[in-house]
Amino acid sequence: MNFAALAGPLLAAQVNPWVIVGIVVGVAALILVALYFIGRNLQKKQDAAQVQIDAMKQTVSMLIIDKKMLKPKDSGLPEAAVSQIPWYAKNAKLPVVKAKVGPQIMSLIAEREVFDIIPVKKECKVSISGMYITELKSVRGGKIPEKPKKTGFWQRLFGKKETTDKKQTSRSGK
Repeated sequence: MNFAALAGPLLAAQVNPWVIVGIVVGVAALILVALYFIGRNLQKKQDAAQVQIDAMKQTVSMLIIDKKMLKPKDSGLPEAAVSQIPWYAKNAKLPVVKAKVGPQIMSLIAEREVFDIIPVKKECKVSISGMYITELKSVRGGKIPEKPKKTGFWQRLFGKKETTDKKQTSRSGK
């Protein structure tokens, strides 16, 4: 048999472009529905975990030694905690805080909002749940630092332009 003889009728048939658009829209709708249900299930799991975190919350005084964004295997967390991390989060970076709690030095995970405002090399009172820092209560010798303001794309774009203009004017003035 000749391949051209078999493929000829298939190549000669024209496909309606609306059929292709319908298929693409249908696939996109299926993906959106699947993402909706997956998101709803993840929200239920997060709500259940938040109830447990709130039940185990304690206020502790600690000296913050260092804070970094690290992968779980490099963070210095106990092996039991690292083994419970889901496979899809193994390569994500976690906000890890190294702190002296009482006589021992511990590695703790912080919430992203808390991680931004925790001062390094200061004694703080924080609310923890297990090895998870949930809230910064107070800082010894000062007030709680404010969360750094996020800059938008246009502010960064024009902000960098202004700083480069200032550098150029300062150089030209010398």
